[in-house]
Amino acid sequence: MKNLLLTITLLGAWSAQAQVPQTMGLDSIYAVIRQGNASLKYSDAVIRSLDEAAKGARNWEAPLVSTGLWMTPYNPNLWKRQTDGSPGMGQYMISAEQMIPNRRRLDAEEAYMKGMSSVEKERKGATLNELYAAAKQSYYQWMMDRRKLMVLDQDQLLLDFMIKDAELKYKNNLGKISAYYKAKAALGNLEDKRLELENNIVQKRVILNTLMNREKSLVFDIDTAYVIKDLPAFPVDSSFLKDARSDIRAVQQDIQLAGLQQQAERMKLKPEFGVRFDHMFGFGGVPMQYSLMGMVRLPVFGWTSRAVRANIGSLKWREESLRQEKEKMINDAEGLSYGLQQEILSQRRRIRVLEEKVIPSLQKNFQTMQLAYEQNTEELFTLYDAWEALNNAQLSYWDQVRQVLLMQVELERILEIK
Repeated sequence: MKNLLLTITLLGAWSAQAQVPQTMGLDSIYAVIRQGNASLKYSDAVIRSLDEAAKGARNWEAPLVSTGLWMTPYNPNLWKRQTDGSPGMGQYMISAEQMIPNRRRLDAEEAYMKGMSSVEKERKGATLNELYAAAKQSYYQWMMDRRKLMVLDQDQLLLDFMIKDAELKYKNNLGKISAYYKAKAALGNLEDKRLELENNIVQKRVILNTLMNREKSLVFDIDTAYVIKDLPAFPVDSSFLKDARSDIRAVQQDIQLAGLQQQAERMKLKPEFGVRFDHMFGFGGVPMQYSLMGMVRLPVFGWTSRAVRANIGSLKWREESLRQEKEKMINDAEGLSYGLQQEILSQRRRIRVLEEKVIPSLQKNFQTMQLAYEQNTEELFTLYDAWEALNNAQLSYWDQVRQVLLMQVELERILEIK
């Protein structure tokens, strides 16, 4: 019997432990995103595809082999040795032909094809940066909703106290009932806010599960600790952004790739050589013969190089357009980062005012009103107004913290700070 009770106790403890949701911090979420997100797997597949294609950069044209009758009369009787002893006519030929590619063209094409995956690698970094930013946004919004729920928990206790105390005083003819209904309505509004916040948390959990490529209904919790980081101590200029931003580095790689492609196109204008060997078996006593010829392909004439020269011109303009795109990205990022830094500084000052002056004063005011109400020197209306002012300030405080955290996320996304 004792063993049975012990087993039941252990199973109950294990079941209770199994129901505790997993708590995940941002680093844990990042690790799962890196391993499981479909966008990153897609980028990995594209990179692997381009690397595999680059292995064929030094490819030669396949040799051309042909066989058949060569300079053979239609009349088969003429194939044989003639009665007067003269040899017959006609030959059977085997021919092989091979073009030898220009080594410099192969070098240029190899450099171009090996550089193709570098662009996708940088784009993968930009994708990862966007995924991190999306995760941080949902994470911090969830965190602030949790903080608001904690405020609502305190509010519910205070409103319950007001309502019960008002009922008691009204029964004893020590207070008015009018403010009682106002507190009851506030309690209903509190429940409505709670439902809204809980629904927001569910939505953020779904977003994070989606980013981690997990079951969308999987329940987990997050760490509620947060840090409002100091602004970057380094200047945000073009040189910093060129090194920091993966998408800008991807454009730079694209510019270099356009240059490599131009070089590969120019090499197509260089001559290429080939060799051809023919071997003939003669009919009717004709001796075996052969032919060995060298060949050269001359793509320099106007009618043979129009397409190549057009491609080179097109790639030059593509290179220029990419340079302008890069400059635009740098300029936009500098402007946005500067504006966000100024806004974050302003928002942090507002938070500090709420933190150090407004909320402590309202808390003391509420405590004073509560004490006076309990001593029957203040009305419920006064206590309710003091609570309402404090509650609005507390909720506004978490809204302000939420805004500064989201601006911090946006700044980190722009500067690609992990």
